Amino acid sequence: MIPTCHRVCWCSITATAASIGAAGIPQAGLVTMVMVLDTVGLPAEDVTLIIAVDWLLDRFRTLVNVVGDSLGAGIVNHFSRAELAKMDQMARAQQAPGNGKSDEPDWNTTAM
Repeated sequence: MIPTCHRVCWCSITATAASIGAAGIPQAGLVTMVMVLDTVGLPAEDVTLIIAVDWLLDRFRTLVNVVGDSLGAGIVNHFSRAELAKMDQMARAQQAPGNGKSDEPDWNTTAM
């Protein structure tokens, strides 16, 4: 079977939609794989053969996800250090004694 442009486009769309919908679910790769196999016209009954090795692949997908999230958080922290320091200074200035405020929290504005 030679992949046509139409078939490749549908496979890409299905795989993208399936991966977005099942991002945080463990072993979701099997469900999305069945969807993609059905789209391409391959037998989905043979997915049980893949279960034997999917647990290892799932570990690597989780590793990539965690490392990506960690790097993203580190980059955001790096680029917003000055803003965070400024916000800390403003918060300390508001809590300083003699500014007219009491030490009691304002329950109308404090997040729980």
